[in-house]
Amino acid sequence: MIKDNIEEVRADLKSKRDALLIGHQQLKRDSDDWNKAVIVISLVTGLLESIKMKLQLTSNVWSLMPILLSSITATMASLIKFRNFNQRMEIYLQSASLLTNTLLKARNHQELDDELKNEYNQALEKIETALYPSERKIFIRISQRNLVDIMAQEQKYYDKIEKVNNNIIITSSSESTPSETKSDGPDLDASNHRTNPLRNDEIEAL
Repeated sequence: MIKDNIEEVRADLKSKRDALLIGHQQLKRDSDDWNKAVIVISLVTGLLESIKMKLQLTSNVWSLMPILLSSITATMASLIKFRNFNQRMEIYLQSASLLTNTLLKARNHQELDDELKNEYNQALEKIETALYPSERKIFIRISQRNLVDIMAQEQKYYDKIEKVNNNIIITSSSESTPSETKSDGPDLDASNHRTNPLRNDEIEAL
């Protein structure tokens, strides 16, 4: 779809920049999960080795278990290297940085000129080379949905501000979450039968 309006360019750059950041977040989560698994298995392997030596266990099961776990650890480490998480995350960050710079220039422009069109096309090429088509479809869909939700929330916020400015009473009880409506502590007991009764001056202060 051709973007010939400055507002369309800004919105498109914002959604694609967020798509790259969502992709980076997903990659980082996957990388952390794999690395945590390797650490846990390595610790378990060392623990089993210590138990075997301390208790002088010589059965075949205890002899093979550390070897099996070490093989699993080596396999997972090879898979992590094969998936190349760090390099892909670096590409995502560099591409997102380029789109952020282009978005900043678009925000400082009042209209779409040839220079901005050229930088916009370069930004599009960057995201197209950073993400596979299947990934681009998923991440852009998520980022666009997030932006729509953010704009809807902002609209509600400004509507409430306008009501307040017009001296219209608004209530937020219907939108509050259970954690927000929950009391910060137990109700204060000011009766005389409490464990430490309040003094008269404290009761008057309440």
